[in-house]
Amino acid sequence: MSLAYALLVSLVQEPKSGYDLAKQFDGSVGFFWQATHQQIYRELTKLEQQSLISAEAIAQEGKPDKKIFSVTDLGLSHLKIWLLQSSDVASVKDEFLLKIYAGYLIPEEVIAQKIKDHRQLHQQQLEIYQAIERNFFNHPEKCNIESRFAYLTLRRGINFEKGWLDWCDEVLSILITWQAL
Repeated sequence: MSLAYALLVSLVQEPKSGYDLAKQFDGSVGFFWQATHQQIYRELTKLEQQSLISAEAIAQEGKPDKKIFSVTDLGLSHLKIWLLQSSDVASVKDEFLLKIYAGYLIPEEVIAQKIKDHRQLHQQQLEIYQAIERNFFNHPEKCNIESRFAYLTLRRGINFEKGWLDWCDEVLSILITWQAL
């Protein structure tokens, strides 16, 4: 997935400034797509040059003009075509897993501690997702359609974190078994 589509998805919900988009990428969208503020602004310029978004300058007192970006008809059409295309399985680029793969180079107890530490990080992220679910999605069937689909991505995040916890527990158990050999 490219950043361009992530921005179009964010802007189709409502027009936003670059700053508002960056904040959204630091929050909700950031749970499954990361981008720096610089990357966002660079991509907004490209999307505007391609006429997929338009910008309206809003004068601000004592500050530079603020640009509010919105999706054009061409941008919406482009986004809908992309939505209908199939998606590949996401490739995994995980530094932690690479370290585990090479874990035989350091003592097993050090790797076990790293797994325990990593498990704690995933436990904390799971708790964040579960709090979002409790606070905003008590009755997802009663939410508006946009929120319902946001809920579906939240459920993926919850299951992702549970999968990590299960894996950490499993490999910690395996390491204990190996130490007993």
